[in-house]
Amino acid sequence: MPESIKIEQSGRIDKELSGILSVSRNQIEKLIEDGGVLVNGIAVTKRGYQLKEGDEVVCQFKKATVSQPAEIDFDVEILYEDEAILVVNKPSGLVVHPAPSVKEPTLVDWLIHKGISLSTLSGEERYGIVHRIDKETTGALVIAKSNEAHQKLSLQLQNKSMGRYYLALIDYPLKDDMIIDKPIGRNPVNRLKMDVVADGRGAQTAFVKLAQGSESVELIAAKLFTGRTHQIRVHLRTLGRHILGDGLYGFKSKKDIIARVYLHAYLLYMVHPVSGRKIEFVAPLFDDMREYLSHNFDQGDINEKINPAIITTCFDPLLR
Repeated sequence: MPESIKIEQSGRIDKELSGILSVSRNQIEKLIEDGGVLVNGIAVTKRGYQLKEGDEVVCQFKKATVSQPAEIDFDVEILYEDEAILVVNKPSGLVVHPAPSVKEPTLVDWLIHKGISLSTLSGEERYGIVHRIDKETTGALVIAKSNEAHQKLSLQLQNKSMGRYYLALIDYPLKDDMIIDKPIGRNPVNRLKMDVVADGRGAQTAFVKLAQGSESVELIAAKLFTGRTHQIRVHLRTLGRHILGDGLYGFKSKKDIIARVYLHAYLLYMVHPVSGRKIEFVAPLFDDMREYLSHNFDQGDINEKINPAIITTCFDPLLR
């Protein structure tokens, strides 16, 4: 379905559409090459075309087509679904979207396999994907089922009216609640890792102490103000803290004891792209993380601290 956009400021068409639609310039350039962008009813063929304020731009995206992924032998919990969005509780070990280095089925493959209608703003490999979380991270993820919903949700990511609160188990307690504001970029030595680097992109994370467990382990909550790769894990590492199971960034444990990173996107909030209502979704903890908490923490204390109403207010003192 075509997307119609009213241009509010002049600029290069690839840059302006990339920002408005929250997709890469490469994807916009490909759309232009395929004749899928019209300005005031005329197809544009050059990525450097200069838009003017008041121009009407129509983007004609391809319809999502069924690919042939590897056999889908898993299912994903659906927390909510309507005509515009789908909210899932992503399990650990599931990659969100296909990439050249990814050989196993992904969340996008599962969505297509289930026959779920998906937006096409992010290109063929990222049908419906508005935001993502790492392979080992679990929790709430919203999927756009239409291009209109995708565009509106992408704008919410930019203006911060959509976001997530995370729960994490770390190896040593934080000294205090705090906000870390340090730029993140690719680690110059290990390309699998991200790091705090001088020329990185701005990154800001808030951390709040929730509960003390056995030995030195602590349950914390985290809130992102930016969306950099591995952001929570990298910022914790600058404090000398690591998420349980996160061997990439320095946690020391045998894989048979803690098999994955105990980081969970617990609470997702947004404005519904059609109704305009403010909505929230809580993604239940998976069995492994829930069992760890039950064996190493006071369960009554945990139940109180992970109450969604508590989670959403415990950051208030930091944000004043």
